Amino acid sequence: MTAVAEKPASNGFADAQTHNPANTAYKAPRIFPTVAAASIGFSIVQLDVTVVNVAIPALGHSFDSTVHGLQWVVDAYTLSFASLLLSSGSLADRLGSKRLFGYGLALFLLASLGCALAPNLATLIVARVVQGAAAALILPTSLSLITHACAGHAASRVKAVSWWSATGGLISAAGPTLGGLLIDHFGWRAIFLINLPVCVLTLWLTYRFVRESTRSASRRLDPAGQLVAIVTLGVLTASIIGSGAYGWSDPWVWGGLVSAALLGVAFVALERRHPAPMLPLAFFRIPGFPGAVVVGALSNLAFYGLIFSLSLYFQRSQGYTATQAGMALFPLTIIMLANIASAKLSVRFGFRTTIVVGLCASAIGYLSLGLLLGRSAYPALVPGLALMAIGGGIAIPALTAFLLGHVEAGQSGIASAILNTGRQVGAAIGVALLGALVSGNAQAIAAGASHAFLFATGLLVVCILLTLRQK
Repeated sequence: MTAVAEKPASNGFADAQTHNPANTAYKAPRIFPTVAAASIGFSIVQLDVTVVNVAIPALGHSFDSTVHGLQWVVDAYTLSFASLLLSSGSLADRLGSKRLFGYGLALFLLASLGCALAPNLATLIVARVVQGAAAALILPTSLSLITHACAGHAASRVKAVSWWSATGGLISAAGPTLGGLLIDHFGWRAIFLINLPVCVLTLWLTYRFVRESTRSASRRLDPAGQLVAIVTLGVLTASIIGSGAYGWSDPWVWGGLVSAALLGVAFVALERRHPAPMLPLAFFRIPGFPGAVVVGALSNLAFYGLIFSLSLYFQRSQGYTATQAGMALFPLTIIMLANIASAKLSVRFGFRTTIVVGLCASAIGYLSLGLLLGRSAYPALVPGLALMAIGGGIAIPALTAFLLGHVEAGQSGIASAILNTGRQVGAAIGVALLGALVSGNAQAIAAGASHAFLFATGLLVVCILLTLRQK
């Protein structure tokens, strides 16, 4: 599910640019290598969010780890990704998007190799942290490179961003299926080794064809805020994961949650005083903006937490192989078609209606799966899985456009980054929170997965109510 978008240009601007002969250099054939490099880079970032889910049982067997330890394999990547995403935009302005994109790809390549060669779970988790940091460098710069290459030609920019978004969404949804095939045929290390040739190809495209963006040495960083954000998210996630292992009444769990809350207060205080904060708090005073971020975070919490739960359910409760589990999740790839439909629905019915329709579809899918898991054969689950993907695919692009409609055009970049950060934080908490429910024997996992889906249904009801309140 992708969430980065930009405001479309007015028809007059697009038409003027299209008919201006001076803009022929910006047509699709000249920007194809840039679009290809940016889209491939974005795709590997999205792929490594989901591909690891079907590897969880194999990793547990290889490292003799519990579910609670394995949750960190997913969340180490997502947390590092989320906590560094805002700062990477400022860093790109200082160093140049092409340079930072290349650095991110090189770091992702090395981190993927580290994951593939990891001798134990702790080493794998550290390598996943580095992977997430690299992803934070790749994601915002990939879109920046497209925008820079298409400068002055709105029609090409819209088309390029559409390809970029659709490619990432499809690869993300196909991650479990691809991961299952690789694991059963080559072992779990293959899901990381496959990144190496892809990174090499993208690096070659980048340095051979992509132009550097304009640099701004005046952009300031926020190291104190960045550090506190990392610690806050880490402590919060560790506490939620710990609740599954030790229970919510454990003093370490409660202590961690209280510490995370205090660190969150400290973070807000730092951001208020910093002249160039990584998280501009003024955005949260814009009507409609906070609600959109909350809906994005809660919907991602549900979606990615449930992907993790389903992977364990299919393999540890139903006895599926990794390939079978990946194929069982294949209906999620319909999300790409839903992304395309979202734009048409938004134009015809408006953003709020489209968001609500998408959230309702997902909620129905979640509810049906919650009632059927552990009680029905796989064919009965397919409609729920399809609705799960269709709903998210419709709602998220419309949500992004809805949020961007509440800010000035010059603020769309940071607004998108805030939404993406909220969604990634939601994904990390979702894996920690819902993943804590799917542990124990086969019967307990089935019951836990059912409870996870019913809980997620409740979250989407909250999202629907929040959206209906927006004007």
